[in-house]
Amino acid sequence: MANIDWSKLTFSYTKTNTILRTVYKDGAWTPVESLTDDNLTFSSYAGALHYAIECFEGLKAFRGKDGRIRLFRPEENAKRLQRSAKFLGIEAPSVEMFVDMCKRAVLENIDYLPPYEEEGASLYLRPTLIGTNPQLGVQSSKESTFLMLCSPVGAYVGGALDAVDVVIARNYDRAAGNGSGSFKVGGNYACSLYSLNKAHDLGFKAVLYLDPVNKKYIDEFNSSNFFAIKGNTYITPKSDSILPSITNMSLETAAAHLGMEVERRPVAVEELSTFDEVGECGTAVVITPVHKLVDKPTLESEEETVYTYGDGQCGPKSLKLYHFIKGIQRGEIEDVFNWNVEVEL
Repeated sequence: MANIDWSKLTFSYTKTNTILRTVYKDGAWTPVESLTDDNLTFSSYAGALHYAIECFEGLKAFRGKDGRIRLFRPEENAKRLQRSAKFLGIEAPSVEMFVDMCKRAVLENIDYLPPYEEEGASLYLRPTLIGTNPQLGVQSSKESTFLMLCSPVGAYVGGALDAVDVVIARNYDRAAGNGSGSFKVGGNYACSLYSLNKAHDLGFKAVLYLDPVNKKYIDEFNSSNFFAIKGNTYITPKSDSILPSITNMSLETAAAHLGMEVERRPVAVEELSTFDEVGECGTAVVITPVHKLVDKPTLESEEETVYTYGDGQCGPKSLKLYHFIKGIQRGEIEDVFNWNVEVEL
């Protein structure tokens, strides 16, 4: 096992043993190769560099209580990557190829898979698909490179389950109404950086965006989906401009299994005052609870409406859902939904 202080891991890059690469050209994928160098060489005219012909995924591998190694729902990531690639007009790997490469990446970098005892740590996988043939015209790439990257990580922001303060950016959009918001393409994240940087300067950890057309309904955060708890109901927005989060989908299933009502529907901003708990959800965190949510006419305005949830700790319903998902990922409770894929040593 690598000489790493697992307890001090953050959500950041750590060099591992290998990355995996395969290239789609002439109608077929090349044999998957292991590279020890994280640096790549391709044309400076590659479509990914000029026209953002790029999409990616994020998922995790865990050491279980029983010593087994588990990937959490990799087939769903494979299908979502295929959907993003179709939007960009480039070839994506099959589900079987995607999952096999996930397993191989874990095995080749097994020294960087954190021990079970470090609850907040995991091996994060970043499957990445980029258009790499030289081109000048605005068109989909004919050649694409698929990479399977990984890095040991800790919590995304702060510590695990640390409540954060967030702000609504009414005068900025993450994605257009009929644009790329529901696909996991890099351009969506680029669109969020300016407002996110301004929010960070103001002391906020994340930005919550509203629907880009009318600014009446909640969409999602800059890097994760929005959810709320009201009584015994799990509520999350329904919108064509947000990413279909695998974590959010899993939380909805878990909530129903645990006896909660589940609502995926348009969520009006005015409802923020009625919720008991609010949080972000995504692969990197599962759940990040929100303590204070600030709504301003503009991000730069000093006028604000403040919504506060709880006492700075994760709310009881969110905490129950968090432990249920983590319990399945770490082999602590029965995987009743057959979400996990085991990696055989």
